[in-house]
Amino acid sequence: MDDSNAVDAQPASPVNAEDEILRLAREAPELGQVAVAERLRQAGLRISPSGVRYLWQKHGLETAVKRLQALVQQEGDGAQVLTENQRRHLERGRLSERLARGESAGGFGDGEHEPLERRRLILDAAAQLFSAEGYDRTSIRDIARNVGLLPGSVYHYFPSKRELFLAVHREGFERTLERVRTAATSCDDPWECLQRACEAHIEGIVGGSSVDRLAGSNLAMARNDELLQEIRPHRAAYEQVFKTLVDALPLRAGTDRSLLRLFLLGGMNWVYLWYREGKRTPRDIAAAMVAMLRNGVQP
Repeated sequence: MDDSNAVDAQPASPVNAEDEILRLAREAPELGQVAVAERLRQAGLRISPSGVRYLWQKHGLETAVKRLQALVQQEGDGAQVLTENQRRHLERGRLSERLARGESAGGFGDGEHEPLERRRLILDAAAQLFSAEGYDRTSIRDIARNVGLLPGSVYHYFPSKRELFLAVHREGFERTLERVRTAATSCDDPWECLQRACEAHIEGIVGGSSVDRLAGSNLAMARNDELLQEIRPHRAAYEQVFKTLVDALPLRAGTDRSLLRLFLLGGMNWVYLWYREGKRTPRDIAAAMVAMLRNGVQP
């Protein structure tokens, strides 16, 4: 029997799994332990999510913030090595840690960025609670507790819960709209442009910040007619991008383009309910949705 074949047939060693976990910590530091374990399983390396966490702790990488900090230190180029979403994640994490220790939210040199960073932290915490609990069941006190502030500090930036809710959606729509517009104008083929815009939309819902996810998901979940009226102009500007994309598609005569657009947006907005990290990527989901629209599903 060939000894080399015997070695190849043996299960992957823990060292190999550890090397892969450290590689993913560098290449995709935002991934959680479940997603990392799933990626390793697909690569033929079996390790549980708790095993991933154990190895993270061994190397001092048990949080996404620590993994991002390690990446910045390793590359030696500062935060320039990070994507925009990664930089925002790292900034929020650092600020949360300082607030949890009862320190000032400063630490950015002359401190002039403190109000902006604290405002972002409040917006992100508010978006998380509005998504999880709904508008009516979320209070300013809940939001303040989530970020380690007193309620009065939140009121310093936002005079009411209503203004905070609207600010979350305004910022989320502006950021998401910019990404989707860029994707929609990045090619010449109308179907490809639609697919890229859908990918940007889904990525915002499942991979962006809490603000991005709340703005990208179904606004009817707010269950407040007055708030929906306030949000409507932002929503209309966003939907206009997809109206333009759908209007450019070569479709069968008689196709209701408005209904097609609403059908597609509705399907994408519900992704946040069933999406599981580590399975299909936003690109996979967008490509499948657009392919079903374009080609149908009947054999």
